This record gives sequence, C-alpha cells and structure tokens, in this order.
Amino acid sequence: MRAIAIRRSSIYFAVASLLVISLFISIIGYEYWDELNLAAIPNQRSEAPTGNIAIVVKIPARILELHENGKIYKRYSIAVGRSETPTPIGDWRVIWKAHRSGDILGTRFLGLDVPWGGYGIHGTNRPWSIGHFISQGCIRLRNKDIEELFEWIPVGTPVRIEGDVFPIQRVLKFETLGADVVQLQRKLRTLGYLEGRADGFFNKDTEEALKRFQHGKGLKANGIADRKTLDLLGL
Repeated sequence: MRAIAIRRSSIYFAVASLLVISLFISIIGYEYWDELNLAAIPNQRSEAPTGNIAIVVKIPARILELHENGKIYKRYSIAVGRSETPTPIGDWRVIWKAHRSGDILGTRFLGLDVPWGGYGIHGTNRPWSIGHFISQGCIRLRNKDIEELFEWIPVGTPVRIEGDVFPIQRVLKFETLGADVVQLQRKLRTLGYLEGRADGFFNKDTEEALKRFQHGKGLKANGIADRKTLDLLGL
C-alpha cells in the first residue's frame, strides 16, 4: 500500500510539474507572439521619414500617429493612463531621450516637458497591455515600435496629446498648472486670443489672452478664469 501511495504521489507531482511548465511556456510564448503581432498595425512604412515630423496621440482611440509635413506617416497602437492617472492632454515637446534596460519602461524612453510630472513615451515588458487604459499616465508602445521611433524622433519634436474635454472645476489664474489650463489655452487659441502652445502653464501670455476675451465680453478684465468667464468660454 505504501508503495502504491508513493507512486501516486510521484504521478501527481509529475503532472503538476508538467502543468506548471506548460503554463510558463504558454505565457512566454504569448508575450513573444503579442510583441510581434497582436499590437501591430499592418501595411505600414518601415523607412525613416525625411520631412518635418510631429507626434499626435489620440487617447480615446489608443493610437499614436507619426506625422510628416502635416500628414499621417505611420500609426502605432499604444497603452495610455487609467482614469485615476490620466495621460496629460496638451501640446508638449520631446526634451530628452534615453536607453533603458527593458524593465516596465521598456528599452527606450522619450521624455516630455509636462510641467506637473515626469511623463513620457516608452516601451514595456508587458506587451499585452498595449491597447488599454492601464498606465500611470505615460504612453506605452511595444519595444519594437519605440525603438523605431527613438531613431526617428529628435529632441524638440512636438507632441500633441488629444483627449476628452471635461468640466473645469476650479478658478484658474496666473501660475496655475494642470490639464484644465490646457483646455483653457486651447479654447483661447481656437477663438484667436492666444498664440503658441497649450502647455498647461498659466503664464503671462495666457493671462493677457484671457483679459482680451473678458474685455470683449464686457467682463472685468482681470485675467482670472472664474466660473462666469469659464461659462462664457463653454468650459
């Protein structure tokens, strides 16, 4: 009886070991296949662009577009921030580039000049996350894709991040930072009161543009976006 029990234990152990090994191989194989195929967008160019380039990130679609001379050159599937840690909308620039070891930030990193956090465009060791709202606010690509972009994108490249508009809940004034300032700046720019980037920093140019808007609407031109001013702006 004892010998039978030992044989049964050995069989159970062998079966369990095989299941664990099979699961491990499946995970590795899935991630490799995912890195190669699942997040790829077919029928795209592989040669480097030669004109003026820019990046446009479309958060709702989880797509990064590479533009050349104002036209779409190539598209990449991406992962973006969760609702609690959103990817910052705005008009940014790539301000530094770095190689990485292949950890959760992947093999390459493109740093953005977002004034309220260390955001960037980078790779990932979790390729299955591409296509989801899952990050801490950064933009994730497959390592293969970020390595390609890394070679094509110089420091200074403009990066426009587009996302859903949300109601502004606070008063905005000089030296305020945030995504709500981006929305204010974009609105003022659309109306012709502001030139330059919507960079989330309520600077003197933003203040003067808001004063011009307030003056044109018969409000006190104090350069402060209070509730009445925001309502008139549709924000």
